Amino acid sequence: MIVSQYIQQAPTRMLLSWSNLPSSVYYYKASGGKPGIKASSHTWKQDGDWVDNQVVIEQIKDILSQEFCCYGYENISIELRKLDYCINKKKVYRLMDEQNLLLGKVISTSGKRKFVQHRKIEASYPMECLCLDIKYVYVHGEKKNFYLLTIIDVFTRKIVDQVLQKSIKQIDVINAFRRINNDYGIKGVTIRNDNGSQFIANSVKQYLRTAEANQEFTHIATPEENSYIEAFHSIVQREVIERYEFTGFYDAKQTLLAHKIWYNSRRFHKAIKMTPNEKWEQNIYLTNQKRIERNSSENLGKITSDLNQDYQYLSQNLNEKKSNYYTTVSTNVSK
Repeated sequence: MIVSQYIQQAPTRMLLSWSNLPSSVYYYKASGGKPGIKASSHTWKQDGDWVDNQVVIEQIKDILSQEFCCYGYENISIELRKLDYCINKKKVYRLMDEQNLLLGKVISTSGKRKFVQHRKIEASYPMECLCLDIKYVYVHGEKKNFYLLTIIDVFTRKIVDQVLQKSIKQIDVINAFRRINNDYGIKGVTIRNDNGSQFIANSVKQYLRTAEANQEFTHIATPEENSYIEAFHSIVQREVIERYEFTGFYDAKQTLLAHKIWYNSRRFHKAIKMTPNEKWEQNIYLTNQKRIERNSSENLGKITSDLNQDYQYLSQNLNEKKSNYYTTVSTNVSK
C-alpha cells in the first residue's frame, strides 16, 4: 500500500489526502466477527414480557407440526403476531433459517441409512413389504407438473395410499404413513424407498422408527431395486397420463382417484393372476396370523426377560437368612 511505503517521510493525513483514501478505511481493523449489529436473543410480547428466542422457535415448530401446514416465514410471522409476539418477518426468517425450517429448504439428514440387502424385494403375505415413490403428472390446463406419491403393497400390488399435490414434503409422507398405520398397522413392515429428500428426512425416519417399521433405501441410480413401484408408474403413464389431457388440478385428481379404484378392484394383474383386492382378501388372514405369532413371541420374550431380571436381582441383592435359633449340646452329668 502506498501510504505504508511513505509513512516515515510524510504525515499520515497528508498521504491519505494525496491518495484520496478516507481515514476510516485506512484505520479500520476487522474484528473477525459477523458484520452488523449483534442479533437479538429475545423477543417482546404485547403484554411486555421479554421471551427468549428459543421459546419462539419452539412455537414456530408447533405451528409447522400441524397437519397439512406448509407455511413460509411470512405466514409464520402472521401466526406469531396472532399469539401476541412483536416480531417482524425478517427476524422470523432468520430464526427459521438457523433451524432449517424455511419452506423449500434442502432437507438435511443425519445418521446412517439402511440400504437394501437384496435387489429384488420379496413378500409372502399382505403388509409385509411396502414400496413408494413420487411421479410427475403434467396438468395441461395449468401448464405445470404436480407430484403423485403412491405407496403399494408388494405381495398383492394393492395401492394402500396415494396423494396428488403441487409439492410433496416430508410431512406429507408422514401423514400418508399415519393413515396406513391407522388402517392396517405398520409395525414390523419393511418399507422400501429411494433417496429422495422427502424420504431421507430425519422426521420421516424418526416417525417410522417410532412406529417400529423397517425403512430401507435403494442404492443410488438403481431403480430396479424398487421395481414394483416403477412398474406401477409405467402403468399410470400408459393408462392415464398418455391418454388424458387434464383441464386442471381437480380434473387430474379425480381421474387418478378413479384409476386407483379401478386398478385395485377391477384391473387383472398378470403377475398375481387376479386383481389386487382379490389377492388381498384371499391372503389377509396370513398377515393376522403372522402378527399374532410375533406378538406372542414378543410377549414370551418379555416375560422371559422379566424373569431373568428378577432372578438376577434376587441372586445379587438377597443374602441367605441366618438362623436365629441356638443349639445346645446336652451332656450326661453323673451324680
